[in-house]
Amino acid sequence: MNPQKRREAMTGYLFSLPWVVFFLVFLTYPLLLAFKMSFQNISVTQANKAEFVGFGNWVAVVQDSLFWKATFNVVYNQAIFIAVVFVVSLGLALLLKEITKGGALIRTMYFLPVITSVAVSIIVFNMLSGPSGPIQQILISLGILDKGVDWAFSKWWAMPVLALFNSWKWFAIQMIIFLGGLLSINPELYEAAEVDGASWWNRFCNVTLPMLKPQIVFVTTMNIINGMQMFSEVFMMFNLEGGPYHSGLTPVLYLYKKGFNEMNMGYASTVGIFLMLIIVFLTTVQWKLFNRKETN
Repeated sequence: MNPQKRREAMTGYLFSLPWVVFFLVFLTYPLLLAFKMSFQNISVTQANKAEFVGFGNWVAVVQDSLFWKATFNVVYNQAIFIAVVFVVSLGLALLLKEITKGGALIRTMYFLPVITSVAVSIIVFNMLSGPSGPIQQILISLGILDKGVDWAFSKWWAMPVLALFNSWKWFAIQMIIFLGGLLSINPELYEAAEVDGASWWNRFCNVTLPMLKPQIVFVTTMNIINGMQMFSEVFMMFNLEGGPYHSGLTPVLYLYKKGFNEMNMGYASTVGIFLMLIIVFLTTVQWKLFNRKETN
């Protein structure tokens, strides 16, 4: 390697060094530590009295109905959230692509929920969606509801309502990503499709969606990873038990309860390891499905 190439390589390594240090210190080391603690009975306040329990914590988590209830809750939530936010964000991106005047102002307005803190957003959302809020009053006036419903005390409505809240708060990020993807598509592809007599729907299915595949894969992957780690919303809305029927309990909330409320860090670490394995499994399945579609 000549001196010029060596200097360029050293410069690259130096610029990469901060991220490598961050990855090792704040990601790799906590993961290895959590894996070690998953085989121990260890308290936050008495870390020096850790007791090796083998696979005891792992067996306990597998048999823990509350953990699987929390996992079901978050999968239930994400199935609704991903569907709603995909339709809304892609639809608005298609609309904004056609707007030539005032598009920047509209994008800024749509982005306001993203830059608003979760705490403020939850307070506003509760005021709007509560039994006496304007949304339910409109539904009552339309005859859709007989009376106001406190969805936070419902067995099945907590996660769908939270999914709608998250869709409202985060759709703008995906909308911007989709809009960037739409603007990068070569217009000649649409012109060729129009010459062949393709309708708007055919152009959308055969040109837009295939060309947006990188953006769709990215946002879906990020939705799965972030959704499985949902914490702030449920922590603010429910207690550590996840509210009535545990309908608001999520794996991260359960992990927090075990680790910092019950001081059982060994069990909490095992819950975290299981959560990581579930995220890896779901992400792998999603990648396999997209690759299979591409092969077909």
